[in-house]
Amino acid sequence: MKSSRADIEKRRDRVLKIIEYRTNVTVDELSRKLETSAITIRRDLEYFEKKNLIERYHGGASISKVNFTTNIFSSSLTVNKHAIAKAASRFVEDGDTVFINTSSTALLMTEYIKARQVTIITNNGKAIFTKNNEGLFIVLTGGELRMPKESLVGDFAINNLNRVKATKCFLGCSGISSDGGFTTAVLQEVAINEIMLKNTTGLKVVLADTNKVGKTHSFLSGSIEDLDYLITDTDANDDEIEKLRKTGLKVLKVPLD
Repeated sequence: MKSSRADIEKRRDRVLKIIEYRTNVTVDELSRKLETSAITIRRDLEYFEKKNLIERYHGGASISKVNFTTNIFSSSLTVNKHAIAKAASRFVEDGDTVFINTSSTALLMTEYIKARQVTIITNNGKAIFTKNNEGLFIVLTGGELRMPKESLVGDFAINNLNRVKATKCFLGCSGISSDGGFTTAVLQEVAINEIMLKNTTGLKVVLADTNKVGKTHSFLSGSIEDLDYLITDTDANDDEIEKLRKTGLKVLKVPLD
């Protein structure tokens, strides 16, 4: 019987978590642990290799040294995050100046942006580990380094952002809902998110995977009316998506590759 999309994503998520935990693992070990065929495991490994998340060797795989060291990619919903980032990258045009906050999903856009002469201004410290792209210029806001997210916050970051106008912004969140708005679990990130929204002259986009849609966290970064688009995945709750659309927010649900 053919596996459903949900079953495939659940299995792949487990595969990636095992590889991250073990660092190195064989196809036979994964096959036994997940009770699935070696052929299926090899297909999963090929999928992750194409996304540069792992390195394959004969009979097994290891975590990509770059991605593991920098911790840019979370094993949780990795596939969803890449699909969302890829869709968001298509909104970026030649010559854009773009705000990106501490979102790991938004930072993944740097892998997919095809536009030229694009300047990305971000308070995400992990941006220094992104792959070199000749069409992108990445500028860090500076500021106080806050662990474990490696976010740049505080007066220094705020003052620098106040001197910039961006044509578009792509922001992640801890939660987004029709009742609660666009929220974060980190108080220090509120001011950064507010300034990015205020200083964006064009499109304002929130990127949120299925785990964040319909959720509300402690600190409000903005109302739904402040936003133009939500980009999420097809697993997001349909009822909540409909509520968000009724507020006037455009919602793009992207299929998982």
